[in-house]
Amino acid sequence: MKLQGVELRRIRMPLVSPFRTSFGVETNRDVLLLRVVTDDAEGWAECVAMSDPRYSSEYVDAAEDVLRRFLVPAVAARPALDAHGVAPALHQFKGHRMAKAALETAVLDAELRAGGRTLARELGAVHDRVPCGVSVGIMASVDELLDAVAGYLDAGYVRIKLKIQPGWDVEPVRAVRERFGDDVLLQVDANTAYTLADARHLARLDPFDLLLIEQPLDEEDVLGHAALSRVLTTPVCLDESITSAKAAADAIRLGACSIVNVKPGRVGGYLEAKRVHDVCVAHGVPVWCGGMLETGIGRAANVALAALPGFTLPGDTSASDRYYRTDITEPFVLQDGHLPVPTEPGVGVTPVPDALRETTTSTEWLSLSD
Repeated sequence: MKLQGVELRRIRMPLVSPFRTSFGVETNRDVLLLRVVTDDAEGWAECVAMSDPRYSSEYVDAAEDVLRRFLVPAVAARPALDAHGVAPALHQFKGHRMAKAALETAVLDAELRAGGRTLARELGAVHDRVPCGVSVGIMASVDELLDAVAGYLDAGYVRIKLKIQPGWDVEPVRAVRERFGDDVLLQVDANTAYTLADARHLARLDPFDLLLIEQPLDEEDVLGHAALSRVLTTPVCLDESITSAKAAADAIRLGACSIVNVKPGRVGGYLEAKRVHDVCVAHGVPVWCGGMLETGIGRAANVALAALPGFTLPGDTSASDRYYRTDITEPFVLQDGHLPVPTEPGVGVTPVPDALRETTTSTEWLSLSD
């Protein structure tokens, strides 16, 4: 393929309710979309960087800037282009994995659409639907939390994830267990809110038979996670620490985790996410697909990834209405606790023109044709 141009489009997506984690509260998503136009097809992708550099060092303004100034020109300079050539073209630039992931995904989407192939098949999916969990933010009260969990269970979600932080951990988990019983698949996510000094406190979660505790310590503290894993009976899962297949292999070898959360944006794209999956499968480590409050574009690609054989735990691939009253694609609707894997070429969805127009705050066209 030959790259002809890239559209950088910013949209604003109000959340149905505030989403609070240990690193802040989200009420709206400022989303950067990419539309890649080649001589064969066009492809779409979503950059998952947030407005502020709190989940990671990346943020949406920086992603847009690095794409415009460095990443898109580097890809455009290649005489011939396919998705597997994007990462080598961008290797000279340090970091910015979320921006790189968006560009690679848009190119991959265009390539697959041109060839009439689906992302799920390209990655090696073995399922036509995936089980769905839901992430529940930190609430103002335990009663509010219990009402929220009840609503998600009534909707059919097969797994509940509770966000935790110091002061909001043992008691909320106890309340959910007491209210809904031991049969509910339950896990917690700390988003790096603790230190190894909190090990004895975190061990108080062990009696609640959790699926896992996700990223309790700082993303760079892999050795700390290894030490914590020896203290807890609850399995430790890494999220922010896993930035590549190599990082996953190193963490597993060090005993820092027994489960891995795979987020394509965090590791640089769906091709690298597939490599993370393969490394974990080779080591007998289960994986699941994390979420970044994606619109339907990112959600479609995540569902395709979650259909790979190593994804044996329900992911955060929630239905569209978990976060948005109106999505920019046809909505993903929960069906018996599952979402269907898209079957159309590429990521399998495209934006609805009216919804895209109503949410757009800015567009920029980068022309790359001769």
